[in-house]
Amino acid sequence: MSRRARALPTQTLEVTRFELSCGATLLVTPRPGAPVFAVDVHLRGGPSLDRPGLEGTSYLVGGLASEGTQRHDEEQLAALLEPAGGELSGDSSGLNGCIEASQWKLLLKVCGEVLTTPTFPTAQVRRQQQRLLQRLQIEAADPRRRGANRFRAMIYGDHWLGRPAYGSRESVAKIEPRHLRAYHARNWVACRGVIAVCGDVAPEAVRDELERCLRRWPLGRPLVKTPAVFPEPRAEVVVVPAERQQAHLYLGHLGIRRADPDYATLVVLDHVLGQGPGFTNRVGRILRDELGLAYTVSAGITPSAGLLPGTFTAYIGTSPDKVGTALRGFLHEMRRLQDELVPADELEVAKSYLVGSFAMGFERASRRASYLVSAEVHQLPPDNLEALPRAFAAVTPEDVQRVARAHLMPDACCVCAAGPVKRADLEAALAAR
Repeated sequence: MSRRARALPTQTLEVTRFELSCGATLLVTPRPGAPVFAVDVHLRGGPSLDRPGLEGTSYLVGGLASEGTQRHDEEQLAALLEPAGGELSGDSSGLNGCIEASQWKLLLKVCGEVLTTPTFPTAQVRRQQQRLLQRLQIEAADPRRRGANRFRAMIYGDHWLGRPAYGSRESVAKIEPRHLRAYHARNWVACRGVIAVCGDVAPEAVRDELERCLRRWPLGRPLVKTPAVFPEPRAEVVVVPAERQQAHLYLGHLGIRRADPDYATLVVLDHVLGQGPGFTNRVGRILRDELGLAYTVSAGITPSAGLLPGTFTAYIGTSPDKVGTALRGFLHEMRRLQDELVPADELEVAKSYLVGSFAMGFERASRRASYLVSAEVHQLPPDNLEALPRAFAAVTPEDVQRVARAHLMPDACCVCAAGPVKRADLEAALAAR
């Protein structure tokens, strides 16, 4: 190994793994002296388990789990945590929280209670349901959100990934408290649970505390996975009409899984193309700065990579008369990565940023806990945090060109524009070489 490779800033997390007697997996990364203790609980399945016509159930279950249990109501739970600077919240995939380091047992106790005995009181359900319906109503009038939702539906078709995780106005309006209780009983079960914690704690002490807190958590049934079927990549154009001063353009196609062997190289490609910092990436520098088309512009294939394929997504908000120029610009930059080698100095900027900033992303305890969950779910290798910076640093111009040719599909992109845009203009831009 070269001296430069040894000097790369990397991150190492000491992790102790336990299988709790209830059936859940526990991952503990100690951090001596840390002022904050963090916990992240992941329940496998999430929005994929919403029943047809009741989309948004998993989102409401997570959001409402901490608003009342069999022992404490919403205000009593807050009174337990707030004096210690604690908080606990949820989403469609589980719970996460943090607290002052010395009070870690209190957080785990409350977390165990919320995990296993939420009651979903009718008043709180109705309140949260109305908030969500108001949000959906606002989004229905927002061209950017409408465009994003339509774009995902174009990529994923009838698959659940093609729908918002929080459902639609029609589906949310049908959800009753009994649906949330049934979903929780069926899907928030121990055998699907991954619990990660980070703090100034001994792993065995965390294990013992959770054994007490979760001793009555039902084992449940393992998640049954079904094959994912998506539409074939193709060139397609959709216009979402909206009388606004700005148009929102989305362009892209089906992406990659996190487990793809080209993942690290594609992260570097993304930072060259449209994910880099400041004004260094190509679409930012060219479409935003040189052509003056917009302030907000991005493109990338790795941010959405998961257990299932994400999307390659390019986005820009611009004036309606500039949409064709922006679309041609995106396609040109995709093809340029396939046809030309990235200059060494440009590539070095992207790699230096990635390598230099990598370790800084793990300063917070909550970030470390969420990483442990991600590593478990995606079955990342134990040395992943050390290997990734080295993989970034080793990427060559030829590597970027290879993955661009393998994974970018400029001739099979879905295009969705929301705003006062003409379909014919988009089709002409998409056909231009």
